[in-house]
Amino acid sequence: MKLACQEGLAPGETLAQRFESIEKAGYLGVEFGGSGIWERVGEIRNAFASSSLEPATICAGFGGCPLDSTLAERQKADDDIKRILTAGGEIGVVGMVLVPVFGPPRIGDLSPWKTAVELEKAMLVDLMGRWAEHAVEAGTLVILEPLNGYETHLIKKLSDAVEICEQVNNPAGAKMMADFFHMELEEPDVATAIKEAGDWICHVHLADHPRILPGYGNSDFKPGFAALKEIGYDGYMALECGVPDPDKQAALTRTVEFLRSQM
Repeated sequence: MKLACQEGLAPGETLAQRFESIEKAGYLGVEFGGSGIWERVGEIRNAFASSSLEPATICAGFGGCPLDSTLAERQKADDDIKRILTAGGEIGVVGMVLVPVFGPPRIGDLSPWKTAVELEKAMLVDLMGRWAEHAVEAGTLVILEPLNGYETHLIKKLSDAVEICEQVNNPAGAKMMADFFHMELEEPDVATAIKEAGDWICHVHLADHPRILPGYGNSDFKPGFAALKEIGYDGYMALECGVPDPDKQAALTRTVEFLRSQM
């Protein structure tokens, strides 16, 4: 398992300075925000060319909502997701992290034919299938992320994401991820959830409670890390959290040391 840091967590005015900070702290990869990343491909590739760091993932950053009730919002999301996937392939990331909807359903309930959730899942399987094909062509993955019930009503447990991935049935283009912050809120047993998701997991997010750097809260990562090892996971685990220490460089370094002790 390899540690990655989101670009925005690192101190530095320029991308090169942020890369230097991330590398100095002991991380091996970088996760980027997806907003407008298709305009940064050259800059990012140049930064990697002069660094030992590797591209990890792209986290969301698309406009619109794939499961919105309006065509304009759905089309905006679809266009952006495809552009991000194309850029991700050019950069060489593992994949693009995707949350299909935040909050409550945006489409109507058509019971007794189908509930809103049943409609959303059918739409999501179709969309994920299309994005998976695009991702394969680009040389990357679309990665479905379960959240927690405070942030979404739809994909909350790892098993929810597995259900979608199995129906899409294109592991070369569509997989899922596990986020320790969300899992601690939703999963009765984090380790069991990870083991049951198995090979569908291709990325991991790390955060301590209350969504701060690991080692600054009270989360026990050891059972989850042991489960990841058991399923043979050897990919990136990227920080997605706040930095509670004003000395960001020291904090990021301390977190690496903590996570290594947990692994």
